[in-house]
Amino acid sequence: MDGVSRRRILRGMAAGLACGLAGPALAEAPVRSPRPAARLAGVVPAAGPAAVPAEALIGAAALGGEVGFVVADAKTGLILEARAGDRPMPPASTMKVITSLYALEHLGAGYCFPTRLIATGPVSGGKVRGDLILAGGGDPTLTTDDLGDMAAALKARGVAGVTGRFLVWGGALPYLEAIDESQPAWLGYNPAVSGLNLNFNRVNFVWKRAGKGYEVGMDARAERFAPPVYSARVSVSDRDLPVYSYRRGKVEEWTVARTALGKGGSRWLPVRRPELYAGDVFQTLARAGGVPLPAPEVTGGPPTGTVLVERASAGLPVILRDMMKYSTNMTAEAVGMAASARRGVASHAGSAREMTAWLAERTGAAARLADHSGLAGASRIAPEDMVRALVTLGPKAGLRGLLKEFAFRDEAGRKVKGSPVTVEAKTGTLNFVSTLAGYVRAPGNTDLAFAIFTGDVARRDSIPDSQKENAPGVGAWVKRSKRLQQQLIERWVTVYGA
Repeated sequence: MDGVSRRRILRGMAAGLACGLAGPALAEAPVRSPRPAARLAGVVPAAGPAAVPAEALIGAAALGGEVGFVVADAKTGLILEARAGDRPMPPASTMKVITSLYALEHLGAGYCFPTRLIATGPVSGGKVRGDLILAGGGDPTLTTDDLGDMAAALKARGVAGVTGRFLVWGGALPYLEAIDESQPAWLGYNPAVSGLNLNFNRVNFVWKRAGKGYEVGMDARAERFAPPVYSARVSVSDRDLPVYSYRRGKVEEWTVARTALGKGGSRWLPVRRPELYAGDVFQTLARAGGVPLPAPEVTGGPPTGTVLVERASAGLPVILRDMMKYSTNMTAEAVGMAASARRGVASHAGSAREMTAWLAERTGAAARLADHSGLAGASRIAPEDMVRALVTLGPKAGLRGLLKEFAFRDEAGRKVKGSPVTVEAKTGTLNFVSTLAGYVRAPGNTDLAFAIFTGDVARRDSIPDSQKENAPGVGAWVKRSKRLQQQLIERWVTVYGA
């Protein structure tokens, strides 16, 4: 079985399913289909990958590093084909599959994240006689528009001001300054995480040429509101590199190289003090709506008082479906830590360890997880462990309905229309790491679960910080990896299809 222990994964499947197929029938099932099935029109071209061994496809891709995969019957867990299936590799964003299963089991499909405005004293004469607290509940999807609606609701409650302080609280989740501290500071997909998050903890940097210089600013734009931001600011520097520099203070200070700006544009930059960012934006929106507030202050204690306004997020499945579609790292970290809080864990590192322990408990996996999003290159999981989770935990959690449909493409990169095969999967991409995990349905009752992990970790680790955002050669490498992933799926459908 090319590096994977068939007995080991089958034992894990039996333990995870609890009431699965009888042991002898499962143990005696053939490892490979006795003969290839007929080719499915529109899936595998003539003389296509079904006629070529997997090793030949891998060799032609010329990726270097490691390639591991497992494909199994999605109903029984029987492995049909594997290569280095027991070798732990970086999962990249396919980690979000594990995090989704973890969150659904501990929080439940009906869970919503609350965000509240709490008064520590009574409302009298149009004012809160005490402090007003913007209290986060860990919602990773809160937007400026949501805060605008909460400000309007506060005004509708008859509040026109406060006699005390305006406090912000993010203690519902552990604070994390950056998801992966090894990443450059300016990457918008690597922000802070807190119990009070806004706009995926990103601030919009905008610039345009004005005379011989530039007009620059920062805002928190959404669909209906675009207030200026005062908790972060940016200035232009006469240099070539680095393109961005960052200094954390009460106000987050950014500088940008003049030579990188061109005529004008915008870019999302990460926020490291999300509570103050959310408070800053809410203060502006409330003031515009006729409710002036003092400058926000962070409070550490759990808020108590009267809830004046409460906004609930969408249900957890909706949040996870969007997370899968857009691969939002901050969402994965927030929902993962919220799930760990149910297990009594109150740190990011502890949460990653707790999710690792949970996965071992539920499936027997020997993974090592460093986060919940897959952004950390230190995470490792074997393809067989990913497939075991897909088979044993995925159906009960309704995982398939959260995954994005994978589109087959022709040699020119165009989507193939009318394919009889449906692939529901999660992709993952880091520098010189490309992964895909999910399910395949094809005519003839073919139902497969699979994981494909490719990665040249040594090449990834050699990239200097200045090139991590646009590392030379990454685009072509990922393109070859994705082509290989499709070829392997096409092969499996033809060889193992009913």
